Amino acid sequence: MLKRLFAAGAAFGAIAFTAASVSAQTPSTLETVKKRDQVICGVNVGLAGFSLPNSQGKWTGLDIDMCNAVAAAVLGDATKAKYVPLSAQQRFLALQSGEIDVLVRNSTITLERDAGLGIQYAGINFYDGQGFMVPKKLNVKGLAELAGATICVAQGTTHEFNMASWFRGRNLQIKAVVFESQDVMYEAFFAGRCDAMTQDSSALASALATRGKQADYMVLPELISKEPLGPFVRRGDDVWMTVVRWSFMAMLEAEERGITKANVDEQLKSTDALVKRFLGVTPGNGKALQIDEKWAYNIVKQVGNYGESFERNVGMDSPLKLPRGLNALWTKSGLMYPVPLR
Repeated sequence: MLKRLFAAGAAFGAIAFTAASVSAQTPSTLETVKKRDQVICGVNVGLAGFSLPNSQGKWTGLDIDMCNAVAAAVLGDATKAKYVPLSAQQRFLALQSGEIDVLVRNSTITLERDAGLGIQYAGINFYDGQGFMVPKKLNVKGLAELAGATICVAQGTTHEFNMASWFRGRNLQIKAVVFESQDVMYEAFFAGRCDAMTQDSSALASALATRGKQADYMVLPELISKEPLGPFVRRGDDVWMTVVRWSFMAMLEAEERGITKANVDEQLKSTDALVKRFLGVTPGNGKALQIDEKWAYNIVKQVGNYGESFERNVGMDSPLKLPRGLNALWTKSGLMYPVPLR
């Protein structure tokens, strides 16, 4: 009996060892990115404030800054980021297949996506909610008044399900007009194809600002869902997921401590033990993440803290002029709470 148990145990150990060996031989995304010397990010095909090329062809936006922060952390250079524009239908497949290293595409975090697609989220970089836009001439004041209306919605988004559930739950009939991409949807709506259009409220504000339509259209005040947006990575690649997560946390930590692009060099002289650890003057954090000790310094110096990124892309220094709201730091009644970097 003991011999059989020993033999079974030895066989199990051999199997476990083999599996561990195979896993060890599979390079992590972190190793791949270092070898390639470039981070490949999946981004929106064009959403002002989040990811959009400017008149010079340079990509800008909150999600672009998130991608650049990862490049700064891992490679020491925020410009070593490549952006792959993806539609809503393409985005998750591109991540699953390895076409991109990280998906930073204003994508809502849901249980089904996090648990059922072989991917996982690495943080929340924007708290949003689903809203509705209508022409002002319709004189609509609330969502219930859209009963019987045609509503434009983009295919492959959480908005289809949310909208159907909200109106069905109130015994209100609507006609959904589904479009293959958000750009086609915007064109159709502004051409009068639909009575209303639904999308994340930030995306609606972006559409109004970039098209100069504020005088003729409005976003209704009601939100029908929670839409936490954030970066996704492939499930099982824990080392890479940790780097992406803490790259964002570093941006929040810098804002909370008042460390900015302008003063980060001066902060290197700080006598505060936590600041010294954060900026890599005192080693430890970099080793834990398997990257350079100055990773957080590089993020702040080259990209900025979260508040700086927010204001220039979607806040009061941008055409969108969105208030911080839920995206303010926890110390200012918001939900942004950096986990301790120690």
